[in-house]
Amino acid sequence: MKPLLLLGLPLLLVLLAATTPGCQGIIIPRCQLVRILRRHGLEGFVRKTVADWVCLAKHESNYNTRAINRNKDGSTDYGIFQINSKYWCADGRTPGATNGCRIACSKLIDDNIADDIKCAKLIAKQARGLTPWVAWKKRCRGKDLRPYVRGC
Repeated sequence: MKPLLLLGLPLLLVLLAATTPGCQGIIIPRCQLVRILRRHGLEGFVRKTVADWVCLAKHESNYNTRAINRNKDGSTDYGIFQINSKYWCADGRTPGATNGCRIACSKLIDDNIADDIKCAKLIAKQARGLTPWVAWKKRCRGKDLRPYVRGC
């Protein structure tokens, strides 16, 4: 019985490490993201569909809540919507940052995306659309986006 118990302990530790908050972000399943975005009023917001937002998240972060990408200008993009530290959040290291969403960038890389959505809505409202997101312009704008919400 002891050898089995000893074998189980390392496996248990590996499983705990893999599920402990702070170890890695979650990849939000597409239909779950659709439901979350609908609950937060994104259908029709700035005249865009939830499919636009799902496409944006797919191509900005691959639905990863903890995605981080560094830019050549010294800024960093954070979270599922890749919100930029130069204009929208404070990371304490981006020169000339303005923090338009009044939020710490670290809040954009946790698994609660409610604050990410709030900030993304502010960005979209100011821009009157999703044009601030390069991935949306290149991969989503003008495309048939029905597959992003199909079956959800």
